[in-house]
Amino acid sequence: MALPRPHRFDVYIAVGGLLGGLLLVGIGLSTRPADDPVTLFDGPWPVLVPLTVLSGCELLRRTAPRTALLTGTLAVCADVLTQGNLSSVMMFTDVVYAAVLYGPLASARRIQWITGLLTIAATLVPFAVWRVPEALLIGVVVGVVAYAPASTGWIVRNHRDAAEAARLRAEQTALLAEMDRAQAVTAERARMARELHDMVANHLSAIAIHSTAALSIDEPATSRQALSVIRENSVAGLAEMRRLIGILRDGDDEPAAVPTLDGLTALVEGARANGLDVTLDACHDGTVPAPVELAAYRIVQESLTNALKHARPGPVTVSLAELDGALTVEVSSPYGDRDGPRAPGSGAGLVGMRERAALLGGTFDAGPEGPGGARWTVRATLPLREGVPE
Repeated sequence: MALPRPHRFDVYIAVGGLLGGLLLVGIGLSTRPADDPVTLFDGPWPVLVPLTVLSGCELLRRTAPRTALLTGTLAVCADVLTQGNLSSVMMFTDVVYAAVLYGPLASARRIQWITGLLTIAATLVPFAVWRVPEALLIGVVVGVVAYAPASTGWIVRNHRDAAEAARLRAEQTALLAEMDRAQAVTAERARMARELHDMVANHLSAIAIHSTAALSIDEPATSRQALSVIRENSVAGLAEMRRLIGILRDGDDEPAAVPTLDGLTALVEGARANGLDVTLDACHDGTVPAPVELAAYRIVQESLTNALKHARPGPVTVSLAELDGALTVEVSSPYGDRDGPRAPGSGAGLVGMRERAALLGGTFDAGPEGPGGARWTVRATLPLREGVPE
């Protein structure tokens, strides 16, 4: 199996440690004299073996830290049997540090415990055997060579992991913020689409139906009446469009007037002017929250627009009632084949009404009812709760 490619910085450490050790050997500096009882192999040449091995371990300090530590431990033990080299000892401390910093978490914990226990044993056992204060220095040396670099590596590792966790949290926060922004943009686009549809579709539907009637019926009086309705709806539609464009372009320094349930009477009158036979029955005590008022108004407006486009001739009823902490909106119109002119529909109106009810935590349904499905009924239930966003 091919050995992993060493990191460039590790190569610098290995080469520096090897050259430093050779320099110490060349000038005759060693950690122990030749006549020391521990020295079994005196002279400069035996020192080179553990020095070279530890230099090779430095090449693996990042890519294979556990292998480097096991091999380095054997090499430093062999160095003890020679006159010793300070560079070998320093490279071993770096190998211990790297094993804790770059090795697996379980190994890093074990190295901490092992080096700590070795330091305690190297302090107590020699003192218990020889009973001289100088014996305590063995524990100090073991602590400096083994436990100190392991502890330093553990501290650096904790700081590195904490910094990485903070970076990941920052990335997640930025991602969540971007998701919230995208959702806010999508929600705002959907809201503006509903507003645009509800404000303009009614006028354009009336224009389409009356222009078709004016073209299909060759009577001056009928044509004049149709053109009058077309002009009124064109002017009103343009005014709504200008207001909405002003909001989108400039933000409007002054808030635009929000439709309320008090405006249903004018809305019904406008529907009558467009040819619908509408009856309004609104029973509420005037304490309806603004978001619920706007939703109810828009649902009635869109329902009347659909009745104008698709309903057969006949009475259209609009009723509002408060019951069990909710406002019930119901619009019923004749349902079936229609002989006269009709405007095309896209289905966006029903989607918008359902979305308005859902945003307030209410319910919405629409479909044919009555004997033989003779009437199309739109029914929405909107909870009367303050602070619910539109």
